Amino acid sequence: MTPEHAPPDTSPFDSRYSWARLGITLLIAVMGNVGMWAIIVIMPEVGAEFGVSRAEATLPYTTTMIGFALGNMVIGRAVDRWGVTTALSGAALLIAVSYGVAAFSPTIMVLSLVQLAIGFGTASCFGPLIADISLWFDRRRGIAVGIAASGNYLSGAIWPVLLGWLAEDAGWRWIYMVLAVLTVVMILPLAQLLRRRLPLDATAQAEAKSASRARSTGFSPSQLSWMLGLAGIACCVAMSMPQVHIVALCVDMGFGATVGAEMLSLMLLGGVVSRILSGLLADRLGGVRTLLIGSALQGIALFLYLPAGGLVSLYLVSLVFGLSQGGIVPSYAVIVREYLPAREAGARVGFVMMMTILGMALGGWMSGWIYDVTGSYQWAFLNGIAWNGLNIAIMVVILLRGQRGQGMRAVPA
Repeated sequence: MTPEHAPPDTSPFDSRYSWARLGITLLIAVMGNVGMWAIIVIMPEVGAEFGVSRAEATLPYTTTMIGFALGNMVIGRAVDRWGVTTALSGAALLIAVSYGVAAFSPTIMVLSLVQLAIGFGTASCFGPLIADISLWFDRRRGIAVGIAASGNYLSGAIWPVLLGWLAEDAGWRWIYMVLAVLTVVMILPLAQLLRRRLPLDATAQAEAKSASRARSTGFSPSQLSWMLGLAGIACCVAMSMPQVHIVALCVDMGFGATVGAEMLSLMLLGGVVSRILSGLLADRLGGVRTLLIGSALQGIALFLYLPAGGLVSLYLVSLVFGLSQGGIVPSYAVIVREYLPAREAGARVGFVMMMTILGMALGGWMSGWIYDVTGSYQWAFLNGIAWNGLNIAIMVVILLRGQRGQGMRAVPA
C-alpha cells in the first residue's frame, strides 16, 4: 500500500478523512474562485478607463468564463490522471502570473486575453474540486457536493465587497497585484494536503451503481452528458443576467457600484444557503428532482426582477434569486456521479461544468448586447426566462425516462 492511497481495510466513503478533506476543499474554493468574481466588480471602472461600450466592457468577463469553461474540462481530465494536488499546484502558479500580467494591461483587448488564462486556472477550484470530493462520499454525496460548490459562492460573497473597498482607494490594477500574491500563499500549501487517492476497489463499487442508473434512462453515457451539457447552458444563460449585470444595473439606476457589489454578495450568500439545502435535498430526492426544483424557482425569481425598481426591492429580489438558483449547478455534479462512470468523474463533471460556464459567458455577453440595442435590461431578463424553460424541459425528459426504465425493470418477466 502506497501512502497516497486510503487504507484498504476501512471504507473511505463518508469517513472522518472525507469530511476533513471537504473542509480543505472549501478553503481552496473560497480563495481560488475569486478570479471569476473580480472582473465583475471592476467592470464599470475598466469600461470607464478604456472608454468602451457596455457590451465591450463585458468582453473580459466573457473571456474569463470561456477560459473557466475550458479549464473545467481540461483540468478535470488532469485530475483523473495525475490527481488533484498536481492540477491545483500548476493552476495556482498560472493564476498568479496572469494576475500580474493583467495589472499592466494597456487595452481592453489585452486584458481580455489575459483573463482567458485567469479563468482557465480558476477552473481548477470549481469542477475538478467538486468531482474529487464527490468520490469520497456515498450516502452524503449531495451535501458534500453542495458544501464544496458553496466555496464558489462564498468567494463571490466575500471578495466583491473587499475588492470594492480596495478599488475605491487603490484602483483595479492594485487589486490584481494583491490577488497574485494571495493565490500563491494560500492555494499552494492547501493543495498539498489532498494527495491521498481512493483505492481501486472503492472506485469499482461506485462504478457499478452509476451504470445501473444510466441504463434505466435508455440513454448512453455520451447522450446523457450532452443532454446535461445543453441543460447547463440553458440554465446559466438565465442565471448570468442578475449575476453579471447587477453592479452595472445599480450604476445605471444611480445607486452606485458599491451598492451593486453588496447586492451581488447578498445574492451569493443566498446561493450558499441554497447549495447546502439542495445538497441535503439531493441525498433524499436525487440530483434530477433537486435540479428541477431549483430551476423552477429560478424562473420565478427572474420574473420578480421585472417590476423591481427601488433599492429595497432590488435587495430583496437579489436575496430571493440567490436562494432560488444556488443549488442548480452542484446538482449537475450529483447527477453525473449518479448516472455516469466514477472512473471518469473528473472529465464528465468537468465537461458539464464547462457547458454551464459557457452558458454564463454567452448569457453575460447576450444581456450586454440586448442592453445596447434596447437601452434597458427588461428584455434581457425575459431572454433569461426563455432559456430557463429549455433547461426545465430537458431535465423533465431525463426524469421521466429514468422513472419509466426503473418501472419496466421492476416488472417480473
